[in-house]
Amino acid sequence: MTAPVPVVEMRQIEKRFGPVSVLGGVDFELRAGEVHALMGENGAGKSTLMKILTGIYPLDGGQICMDGEAVTLRTSADAVRHGIAIIHQELNLIPSLSVAENLFLGRELRQWGWLRKAAMARQAREWLARVGLQAMDPATPVDRLSVGQQQLVEIARALGQQARVLIMDEPTTALTERETAVLFALIRELRQAGTAIVYVSHRMEEIFALCDRITVLRDGRSVGVRDIPGLQLDDVVQLMVGRSLEARFPSREVTLGPVRLSVEDLGDDYVQGISFQVHAGEVLGVAGLMGAGRTELAQLLFGLRPARRGQVRLDGQPLRVRGPRQAIAAGMAFVTEDRKAEGLVLDLSVRENISLARVPAVAGWVARRREAEQTRQLIGQLKVRTRDAELEVRALSGGNQQKVVLAKWLALAPQVLLLDEPTRGVDIGGKAEIYQIINQLAARGVAIVMISSELPEVMAMSDRILVMHEGRATALLEAAATDPEQIMRAATGTLAA
Repeated sequence: MTAPVPVVEMRQIEKRFGPVSVLGGVDFELRAGEVHALMGENGAGKSTLMKILTGIYPLDGGQICMDGEAVTLRTSADAVRHGIAIIHQELNLIPSLSVAENLFLGRELRQWGWLRKAAMARQAREWLARVGLQAMDPATPVDRLSVGQQQLVEIARALGQQARVLIMDEPTTALTERETAVLFALIRELRQAGTAIVYVSHRMEEIFALCDRITVLRDGRSVGVRDIPGLQLDDVVQLMVGRSLEARFPSREVTLGPVRLSVEDLGDDYVQGISFQVHAGEVLGVAGLMGAGRTELAQLLFGLRPARRGQVRLDGQPLRVRGPRQAIAAGMAFVTEDRKAEGLVLDLSVRENISLARVPAVAGWVARRREAEQTRQLIGQLKVRTRDAELEVRALSGGNQQKVVLAKWLALAPQVLLLDEPTRGVDIGGKAEIYQIINQLAARGVAIVMISSELPEVMAMSDRILVMHEGRATALLEAAATDPEQIMRAATGTLAA
């Protein structure tokens, strides 16, 4: 019995950017009705390969076939005509437009030259309902949505294209567990209907729960294709990084110092009277569903939102933060969840981004030699994969951009570090490196507040876990003595503080 012809076959794909070879003869095959995982460390070439398949980048060598016939994909429009849609890791919506306008962008419904707004709104509600956003008004401006809600709108837009091939690049990074479950049910429905899905993710649990096959890239080459049934986690890790990881979450010995950060009854119009303490050397995890107020809490602490009540103390001294400048001067640092919009200046170099928060200077002049040494040390410490320090940061992979954001704040040697989704879009090897950095900072006495939507991460890396629901604290749990069910009960408001 002959095997069915693949929907997509990419043969010996090559891609170069100047003298740098990013893809060196990659093969990739996708069948109808399968969910195919594409994995590899940051910089392995996954996003580049998918951008070639969607017509964003031209290939420099090789061939793409669909249903056994060679095709040329010069533009994104070519890919759409062939039934290929992509949900990008970095959100691709226009903030000033409404949800409905974004869903229909470039394919608006018209009659006699007029927009059929009512028809678009009806269709938008159907697409939004499929991703769990039944209550969302399609007229809502996108800039009023949270990052997670914007991610779901991106997914709804791709569904509206009725694609034969759907590429999902880290689709759950900003989603809660409940929203992820809705997405998984939708993916299984699409697979049953014959849609071919490429699933790019660094979350191993998702790969093993959802996917049928896996292709692994390393250093711009395909190093293996495996069936998921019977595959072991360590097999995937060895393919990705060329070595095994003894433990996903490194252990550490906790030695707590005195209370470093004390928060009493902190709140604004949404966050309702939050109180907690973080000791020097402690990692306080913050868990909760989308809209729980986790990011808003961090923004209050860093002065990005004005507090209407409450008191914050740093090392016992009252701290009134009216803006980020005062927070930084007091010894606080904040790694935000949206690195491109809030953490980086994409047109600047790696060096310039690392120096944004702390520029080594002498008598008001930039100390270039000291700046270069600071950059070199932090690139080495965080294992940032970059051609050189003068490369524009936009040219780095998402995970390496995240490391640059972290390096920027480490240059300050902060006393309090606020981390909002610190491993979002980072591969398993890169995550282990970031976890080691978190442990090293805690060992130096830094007080760390870590927001994460990944329950295994927040449970493994935290000493205590603050759980939030609709702007309120519902539980403060010892990480070693809790379980996912208890955290979820608190996150849904069914476990009283």
